[in-house]
Amino acid sequence: MTQAPASPPPSRRRHDREIIALAVPAFGALVAEPLFVMVDSAIVGHLGTPQLAGLAVAAALLTTAVSIFVFLAYATTAAVARRVGAGDLTSAIRQGMDGIWLAILLGLAVIALTLPLAPWLVEVFGASDTAAPYATTYLRISSLGIPAMLVVMAATGVLRGLQNTRTPLYVAIGGFAANGALNAGLVYGAGLGIAGSAWGTVIAQISMAVAYLIVVVRGARRHGASLRPDAAGIRASAQAGVPLLVRTLSLRAVLLIATAVAARLGDTDIAAHQIILSLWSLMAFALDAIAIAGQAIIGRYLGAADTKGAREACHRMVQWGVASGVVFGVLIVLARPLFVPLFTSDQSVQDTLFPALLVVALTQPIAGVVFVLDGVLMGAGDGPYLAWAMLVTLAVFAPVALLTPTLGGGLTALWCAMTLMMVVRMATLWLRTRSGKWLVTGAAR
Repeated sequence: MTQAPASPPPSRRRHDREIIALAVPAFGALVAEPLFVMVDSAIVGHLGTPQLAGLAVAAALLTTAVSIFVFLAYATTAAVARRVGAGDLTSAIRQGMDGIWLAILLGLAVIALTLPLAPWLVEVFGASDTAAPYATTYLRISSLGIPAMLVVMAATGVLRGLQNTRTPLYVAIGGFAANGALNAGLVYGAGLGIAGSAWGTVIAQISMAVAYLIVVVRGARRHGASLRPDAAGIRASAQAGVPLLVRTLSLRAVLLIATAVAARLGDTDIAAHQIILSLWSLMAFALDAIAIAGQAIIGRYLGAADTKGAREACHRMVQWGVASGVVFGVLIVLARPLFVPLFTSDQSVQDTLFPALLVVALTQPIAGVVFVLDGVLMGAGDGPYLAWAMLVTLAVFAPVALLTPTLGGGLTALWCAMTLMMVVRMATLWLRTRSGKWLVTGAAR
């Protein structure tokens, strides 16, 4: 008689359910974010080339400014999840409010710098004389929405820490729809041009922030958590975020160096690099969704002093990361004849792109491990180690990448250097998780 296949252990099934319940909505919310810029580009593009060029410069500046503060989401998720695991929801929401107040203060500081410096920033980014006025207009107006954008980050971290990734998905979908409608109405209906696009985005961002605040405030009142700013709590949130800021800046430096090197290789190589980088970023969103689940789940387990559960969840998420990476790698190889022509019809760009794309496909399982372990250590509040690990990675990657134009190999060699970067990250993260030093339990690290 044929024996039935063994069913997965109960703990594995439980981890799978948790990962899916948190990662799938998180992925939807992550994908919705870059669609804001795509909608703005599609609407402004019909106004003319100078307007679109101005939007491109302003959007790059805004994206850079906001992404620097992504620690507001990461650090808040870990801190809130620990307190949830410890069974102290009041303290968890109070911790989340400290992160939100920090976001407001940072947002106001960014506005104070951006408004007077906008023309200079646009010039530094190389906007043409025709595009510069449009870029300055868009940047100044859109900067008014930065506090709301940072509040959204921090509040997203609160809800993720509370094991809720569905609400951020719903808010992101609503914000995307509102952004599109407002942009179309203000740009063309009201005749405000690129200023209308900026105002539409600001209104949509403020609406999203208000929606998040309503949810968080209701939770605070239900559990008796104070909504008032607490200087000590805000300072603690900032201190927890500094190592993650260093990590993020180091990672940004890696991407900027890669783009700068690709530009030195020639127009064909930089065009192919941009296509690969866009695809790489899309896959990163999917893998980052698992990492977000890791932040919330690991933080909760450690808050509950369940190191065994944290280890099991980490192991299972690594398996998910590897499996996802294998699937993505196969899809890249099989689908490349279909999607590459959508980006470019230039045969020389396609010829340059294909071998580098194979390198990216082969390294997706490594990327899966890196993203998952990064999320696990963030959930454990192991920010200082992540900062040092990323600085080491940058120190290894930078000289290798900068030598690429001299040593030869073109874009494929550059993406081999990117692979080296991911291998170094994987090694540093794996050594840390294997050591067990990240398994610090309690409501606060």
